[in-house]
Amino acid sequence: MKISIIGVGLIGGSIALKLKQKGMADFIYGIDNSTEHLNEALKLKIIDAKVDLEYGIRNSDLIIIAIPVDAARKILPQVLDLISENQTVMDTGSTKAGIVHAVKDHPKRERFVAFHPMWGTENSGPQSAVAESFSGKAGVICNKEESAPEALQLVERVAENLDMHLIYMNAQDHDVHTAYISHISHITSYALANTVLEKEREEETIFQLASSGFSSTVRLAKSHPEMWVPIFRQNKENVLDVLNEHISQLRKFKSALEKENYDYLEELISNANKIRGILDK
Repeated sequence: MKISIIGVGLIGGSIALKLKQKGMADFIYGIDNSTEHLNEALKLKIIDAKVDLEYGIRNSDLIIIAIPVDAARKILPQVLDLISENQTVMDTGSTKAGIVHAVKDHPKRERFVAFHPMWGTENSGPQSAVAESFSGKAGVICNKEESAPEALQLVERVAENLDMHLIYMNAQDHDVHTAYISHISHITSYALANTVLEKEREEETIFQLASSGFSSTVRLAKSHPEMWVPIFRQNKENVLDVLNEHISQLRKFKSALEKENYDYLEELISNANKIRGILDK
């Protein structure tokens, strides 16, 4: 099978490596606006050739769009314009409602499968790609009834070869859930990093005293704005909803400390501890 990957960075590169390792991909074309990324992906044997958009699409069985969600939303209709009735297109975006809506009336809509691999790191670029990245993680397929059966089956095979377990949901529900379990984590991390940078002016002190707990909490603050601003833009209403709830929770902690209500503070922490039973299953 010949595959074109639009965006040969962390996600696209990791998918390419794994599909090659599994023998699902016979040849992978790389398409990217960054010549540096393409050359790096070639050097690392992530892709087999760098090509332009039209050539890659016309010569592939499967096209994987792995670029920021704003760009994916714009390019998807163009990709569908170029494909035949036997080709399949999938994306990897963290928001789904906008991209599904962008092609809802496209005559080749059924050749597209909306997919979100629930994995990512603060790193970027092909040098960050790792074949085993997706193993054991969830892969979400949205609005599967809008995709042709054979296109859906192909993307299910991709997920299987990535060693992911599949979840099916509609795009709107997906965006609500990811706002709560993914997008708010990034906003919190960015805000905490800005708080520390504002209050602690000594970089050496931050470096010397930062514990592993602090480092893990602000790890996501290293994530690039080129990826996350589009995600927040696409999922604005859901992110605002969860952000309002998060601010409300922070106010409860603030109030408990101001009023020296340590019983209430203990209650808040004990309630939060319930997450352990969910995550440790």
